Formats: sequence, C-alpha cells, structure tokens
Amino acid sequence: MKESPTVFVLSDSLGETAELVVKAAAAQFNAGGVNIRKFGFIQSRSAVDKVLREANDKHGILVYTLVKPELREYAREQAALSGIASVDILGPMLEALTVVNPSEPRFEPGLMHRLDADYFKRVEAVEFAVKCDDGKDLLSLPFADVVIIGVSRTSKTPVSLYLAQRAYKAANVPLVPELPPPPEIFKVPAQKVVGLSLSPEKLAKVRKQRLRSMGMDENTSYADLGRILAELEYAEKIFRQIGCSIIDVTDKAVEETALNVLETIERRST
Repeated sequence: MKESPTVFVLSDSLGETAELVVKAAAAQFNAGGVNIRKFGFIQSRSAVDKVLREANDKHGILVYTLVKPELREYAREQAALSGIASVDILGPMLEALTVVNPSEPRFEPGLMHRLDADYFKRVEAVEFAVKCDDGKDLLSLPFADVVIIGVSRTSKTPVSLYLAQRAYKAANVPLVPELPPPPEIFKVPAQKVVGLSLSPEKLAKVRKQRLRSMGMDENTSYADLGRILAELEYAEKIFRQIGCSIIDVTDKAVEETALNVLETIERRST
C-alpha cells in the first residue's frame, strides 16, 4: 500500500490552527488520511531548519503558522530552496487585515490563546454548574459565585447553566420539606445565595407539564396545589433563615431571571 503523506506542522504557538486546517483538507481525499507531525513553539531559524531537514527526508509538506514576519519568510525561502511544498496559513490573512486595519499587528505568538482565557473560564464554570447541579456537590459551595436555592421546577438548573455561560460558577440546591436543608448552604455568605420562587398556580402547571412529558400521571402530590403551597412556605422559611435575596420567576424567561440574579449578587456584594 502507498504510504500516507506526512505533513509537518510548524508553529510559534501550539500549532492547533494549522493542524485543524490540515485535517479539514485531508478529509476531502477518500484515498486516506495524512500523517501529521506537529512542532510547536518554534522561535528560531535553527528550529525551522531542523524541521525542514526531517520534512526533506520524508518528502513531506510543510504547513506553518508563524506570526513573526522574518521567521515566516525564512520558512518560505528555505522550503522553496529545498524543494519542499509549503503552505503559509497565517501570513496571507495577516497581510489582508493590514490593508484594512488602521492598527499595526503586534506579531506576538500565542495571543489567541491568551484572548481565549475567557473561553476556558466559561468552560470551567459550566463544568462547575454541572457538578454542583441539584445539590450533588455540597462541598464545592464555598467556591461558587452564586448558590441558587428553591423548590423543584423553579428554573434553578437552567438559570445556573445560563450563568455558567457568562463565566459565573453557579451551584443550585433543591429545598424539600421532608429533608432538612443542608447545613452547607448556611455557611455560604447570604449575599451569594439567591432564592427562586414561583406563583403556586404557575408551579402546579409547570409540574403537570413535566409529569405529562415523562408519561406519568399528572394527578400526583407533586403537582397538587396544597402540596405546592406547603413547599413554597417551607422554602420562604429557609430564605428568611439565610437572609438571602428572593426572586419571583413567575412569567420570567430564564435569561431575565439570570440577569436578575447577577444584578442581585453584584448589588449586595458592594
């Protein structure tokens, strides 16, 4: 069988951008994939030369994302002198942007990953929200930016996940009359705790819809108005004990509730 071609990816950062482009192009060939050799954090001509020698021995292709113009030009020239096919992925885009952008490029390797710090912060917040959903990880409550409490079906989980998309670490804990509230929620500063409430009639309707969607009988105590009134009374008692803010989520979209939560904790923290 014919050996798959080798593509040498050269980058002054991680090399992920070039690797993704190579994989996207290789996917168009039904005959098979390619071998990718990735060399990151290239900062010198000698490092470029080392990769070029290996690419020449393997009759490979050079693909590079080098920010510094002098290093990028050196890679292009040396690849041409060695007869190695090369593709500059970043250079043409930088040149095109220079034409229309009034500011000068900074030519600093790794800037994209530094700018992506917010992205990784959001990922961490989402993982935290999932881990701390429905009171599953009470030991992590001290690390939360906000702890949302309330009875079942008051939008605790969707609000927590929405806040996580905004990079806030949100935990939520259900309140059930038959169970004592976990002592951990009383150790969280009151300004970080938000109680969600809902009108009894709306909550009964929401719970019935939930039961129907699960193929269950909607005429159970879970959706019974008397039971719901007792749950809401119990929750309000816990809210008062903690001294937390309370938000009525009746007829509010998840986004609106989440913004109200943010406004509340930011106001109380000042």
